[in-house]
Amino acid sequence: MKKLMALVVCGILVGCEYNVPLVKTPELGIDSAVVGLWQRSKEDGQKERLLVLPLNKQEYMVSFPAGSKDAMFARACLCQAADMTLVQLEWIGTAPGRLPENNRVFQFATYSVVGDTITVRMLNADVVNKDVKSTAELAKAIADNKDKPDVLKDKMVFTKVKN
Repeated sequence: MKKLMALVVCGILVGCEYNVPLVKTPELGIDSAVVGLWQRSKEDGQKERLLVLPLNKQEYMVSFPAGSKDAMFARACLCQAADMTLVQLEWIGTAPGRLPENNRVFQFATYSVVGDTITVRMLNADVVNKDVKSTAELAKAIADNKDKPDVLKDKMVFTKVKN
């Protein structure tokens, strides 16, 4: 099950995209393999950090880019759609205390953890319609597009930060 997770990048990389969740109440347990501080190097040599903390048995608290003055914060949980396990991110605010300005606060991602590396791929809102009006419509849009090669965006690869 360590194959899929939705983390990061609302506003910073691509903007929050969806206004409906896949799940309203988290039911799947967290994957402890994703908990911790992760880091990647961008093309310009800058480091970005992703912090994933357990919030409870079914939810995470996510910060990206963690430790920056503009860090964003999300509640996240695992959910199922089209035979895939996704991470549902609900972006709730920023380090300076700004709240979301509209109702497009949801993003979805897959992830895989291998050793000390996590690979994250965001759901592509250009392929899976971001203007769906309900959870059922979103689940159907994901199912209808899951086999398209560009249903997920490019990989973001992070390495676990050691103490």
